[in-house]
Amino acid sequence: MAQPRVPGGRGEDLELPCGETKSVRSLDLGLREFDCPCGDTHAVVMDVHPPERFLPDFLVEVLQGAVETTSEEMPEFGTAHLMGIVLEEFPRKVVSADVSDDGDVGAGIVWVTDFDSRRLHEIIVELVVELMEHAVSHAEDDSAISDFETKMLDFDVGEFVEQYRAQRDLSEDDVYA
Repeated sequence: MAQPRVPGGRGEDLELPCGETKSVRSLDLGLREFDCPCGDTHAVVMDVHPPERFLPDFLVEVLQGAVETTSEEMPEFGTAHLMGIVLEEFPRKVVSADVSDDGDVGAGIVWVTDFDSRRLHEIIVELVVELMEHAVSHAEDDSAISDFETKMLDFDVGEFVEQYRAQRDLSEDDVYA
């Protein structure tokens, strides 16, 4: 017997930013992107993916210590917060679904973007740098502000992402890509 496809229900379909649809059950934990019939590649992120998928451990620890969350469900800064920043910046380029009631998916929240996984990685790094720049701008230490701005002039997001992905030794089947 077929199950109804209601929001938050079992077997939900996501309407992708490109207009195509994708069953959330086709998105397994190891999937980081997929080729769409629209011709584009879309990144997939799940709340169970660690933020270290995109950022080094030390930076995740700094963010977890510095960023206060207001959610009892997500008390520590993590992937859901990173994707929230992306969703805020690109509301028409990201779709999400609460799939916590569907035990076959293995995650609570799923995001699919109009970007491939590499471009999403770059966007997350760019947005975190902006977040850090904003935080540093509130410091009362002019030398810290100047030092940060100087270092950011030499920081190449694309090169960072390239090196980070190589360092993580990402493969097609790696959930962290």
